[in-house]
Formats: sequence, C-alpha cells, structure tokens
Amino acid sequence: MLVIRPIALTDLEDLESLAVSAGVGLTSLPNDPKWLRKRIKFSMSSFEGLIDFADEPGDFVFLFALEDIQTKKVVGICGIYSKVGGFEPFYSYKIETEVFKSTQLGIHKEVPILKLHEDHNGPSEIGSLFLLPDFRQGGNGRFLQLIRFLFMAEYPQVFEDTVITEIRGVNDGKGNSPFWDAIGRHFFGIEFARADHLSIVNKRFIAELMPDHPIYITMLPESARAVIGKPHEISARAYANLKSEGFEFADMVDIFDAGPILQCKRDEIRCVRESVSAQVVGAFEGAAGGASEGVQYMICTSRSDDRKPTDFRAVCSELQIESPARVRLSRDAMTALNITNGATIRYSTLRPKK
Repeated sequence: MLVIRPIALTDLEDLESLAVSAGVGLTSLPNDPKWLRKRIKFSMSSFEGLIDFADEPGDFVFLFALEDIQTKKVVGICGIYSKVGGFEPFYSYKIETEVFKSTQLGIHKEVPILKLHEDHNGPSEIGSLFLLPDFRQGGNGRFLQLIRFLFMAEYPQVFEDTVITEIRGVNDGKGNSPFWDAIGRHFFGIEFARADHLSIVNKRFIAELMPDHPIYITMLPESARAVIGKPHEISARAYANLKSEGFEFADMVDIFDAGPILQCKRDEIRCVRESVSAQVVGAFEGAAGGASEGVQYMICTSRSDDRKPTDFRAVCSELQIESPARVRLSRDAMTALNITNGATIRYSTLRPKK
C-alpha cells in the first residue's frame, strides 16, 4: 500500500533521486541537493506552523511524500504553496487581444498578444508533482495529485479562495524549449534549463531582463505559437485530471515554456466540494463489498481528532459507508493511517461520480 504524509529530512536521498528522474522543466523539483534540503526544512516548519495558526494565508510551503510502505521508499511528491506573489512576484504571460482598425480601409483586426503580468498578491498554488514511472498506474498519479485538495478542505483558512497550477510546457527533455528559443533566449542570453533553475533561487533577474511591452503572438515562429498553452506530453494526464475537477485555463502561460496555467475557486474543486468528514466505526478484511465495491476513495486523517498537522496521512482505498458520517475502512488502510475505531477521517471519491 502507498501512503501520503508530510515530507521529512530522512527523505532527502529519495527526493534527490526523484529530482534526477524528473529531468528538465519541473521548476519546483530541481536537481539541487542543497536547495532540496532547504525546501524540506521549509515544509516541515510550515506543517509545524499550522498547530497554532489563526491568521490569513501566509508564506507556507507544504510538501507531501508518497511512500511505498513495503519498501519504505518515497516514490512520488506533491506540494502546495499557500500564497504566490506575496513574498516575491509571481510572473506569467497573460493572453490578451489588441484591436487594430482603420475606418478608411474598413479593417477591424484583433491580434492576440502576450502581456507580462506581475502578481504581488496571488492565489494559492499546487505544484512539485512528480511520480516515478513504475508507479503510474492504478490511479496512483491521480491520488497524489488530488490529495492536496483534501488537505485544503481540512485547513481552508490557510489557503486563498482561488487555486492555480502551472502545467509543465513543451520541451524536448534536454533543455530545449521552442517558446524559450523564440523569446527568452534573446533577452536572457542563457539556456532554458539555466533560467528555469534560477527562477526558483531568485526571481529578480526576470524583472531586470524580461521586456514588459506586449509580444505579438502572430509574429512568433510557428514552432513557438504551436506550444502556447499546451502541456508537455508527460503532463497531459495531470492536465486532464484537473480539468475533471473543475479547473479551467486562466488565459495565462508560463513565461519560460508557455505551459498553461489553470485555476479554480478552492471551494468549487470537485473533491473539496464533495468531501465528507466521517467517524470510523469498524474495520473489514479484504475488499469492501456492498455499494462501494470497486470504488476507490481518497481518505485522510482529520484535524478534528486533535491530530497535529505533522501527523497528516492519506491513503487510496475502498470503504464501507453505513451513512455519510459513519464508515468502515480496511485494516490495512487503518494501519497506514495510524488510526483506530472512533477516529475521524475525511474522504472523497478518487474520480467524479458518473
């Protein structure tokens, strides 16, 4: 069984391996051990900071590890940023339209443009999603991607009303991006992979070098126009998962690879809206049976049991529903969640109901 929990310093070696496997283009998971260690510590302090949290969204980063219980190895990672733009600017290109017209010639033409957008009071963001290829089956990827929303449902006051995500854009895996080659390279004078890595260290160079005047999409080479707002092939499934949860294209793209930025109101996300808090009233052996047979649920521990945020755990499993507020879990799931009868959990179906 796989379990999702807050990342720890003991996961550093596994996280470094994930970063190597992720390759170029996943900005929030760079092959940089020193930076990864700092990020783990930041995440740990963020979970600790929730214990007495009572204010509005702040500078929190929550990283979750997907652990194979049998091997004790971390095979995936995902993260949440409670607020973007509040502590350093969040940059994107907005896709807008500029109108050109001539009364004399009777011409009215709308031309799409890219306009640099700098956000200092942004929404919450999900990111840092990566799963080893050997585990990309059986709904594991969807579980890793969506469990963050159950965490948001447990701690809504920590997050903004709107949630966004940047989907990895098109590149060849070797650091070559058609969009970067058409725009960024001319102003930065460095390779895509280098700029992508620098953007997580300090974004100041973006403001210093990126032009703030509109870029006319029609004047870009076809290779660049073709990838604007398009997800990388390895991110296509994650893109589709979010669309099924209510996310929509925000008419914004990443400034480096033009990957699409999606957004949704936090409380309108499908699995947030449908999630239910319930008491565990017993355990069963094997398959759940009954009405829930074959249906997979995301199940996480609840703050209502006075559990610390650092003790958050989640599994994907079947369950028996006696009533919406009374459920039974498998013994394996209860062991993985480290709970007993009487505990409170939050659950939602892994996939939208037909």
